[in-house]
Amino acid sequence: MENTLKKLKMSKVPEVTLVFWIIKILATTLGETGGDSVTMTLNWGYLIGTSIFASILVGLFIAQISVKKFHPFLYWATIVASTTFGTTMADFADRSLGIGYTGGSTLLFVCLMSVLGLWYRSQGTISVNTVNTPRVEAFYWAAITFSQTLGTALGDWAADTGGLGYEGGALVFGAGLAVIAGLYFGTNISRVLLFWTAFILTRPLGATVGDFLDKPVDHGGLALSRPLASVVIAVIILGCLLVISQKAGQHLGRRKSKTRTV
Repeated sequence: MENTLKKLKMSKVPEVTLVFWIIKILATTLGETGGDSVTMTLNWGYLIGTSIFASILVGLFIAQISVKKFHPFLYWATIVASTTFGTTMADFADRSLGIGYTGGSTLLFVCLMSVLGLWYRSQGTISVNTVNTPRVEAFYWAAITFSQTLGTALGDWAADTGGLGYEGGALVFGAGLAVIAGLYFGTNISRVLLFWTAFILTRPLGATVGDFLDKPVDHGGLALSRPLASVVIAVIILGCLLVISQKAGQHLGRRKSKTRTV
């Protein structure tokens, strides 16, 4: 009976620790270089790239909901798929649809806030520690996907429209994450609010770092091979998952875990 109750308290997403954020930033960078590899290096275009990664994301999403407990490799594969889809989808909206970085960022922000609002209305919380039922998982992955896509658009907006360039954008978003870390350790601001703010900001940080790695030198990048950069980052992520163990987050009801991990 105690084992059953313990399982009910476990989330199907990882405990939010420093390792989580390191892998998340690596995954978002991989999403940028991987998405650009398909749409630009292979020259398949944004629509085809978006369709491919959307299909992969749906398949992994179904697999993630089907399993009964947290599986690190499946979870992070789904995160990578969502961030790669976010890259191609944001580029398609910003460039192919012609609504620009500002319009794309605004639209995606509204979509993300709508999903979070519906989630909160349905469950009374948007804490990731409660992701242990199919309904909550659906809200979670919808919010994740929109936040990844929004992050891509914000990164492009900061680098191009905002005139910061890739290095400047990375510094700004990195500084933003440092501020959030300071608020986490120095204040009692809602951990749920800080989590979602940090989750959104890690995406444009990864996007600007990815762009810095693979964009042409005359555009402010290092002109590295996109496929090669993607493979290297993927190997680093796999290494982290193999060497550093991860455990599932705990249910919101365990308040000590909440204050330390979310």
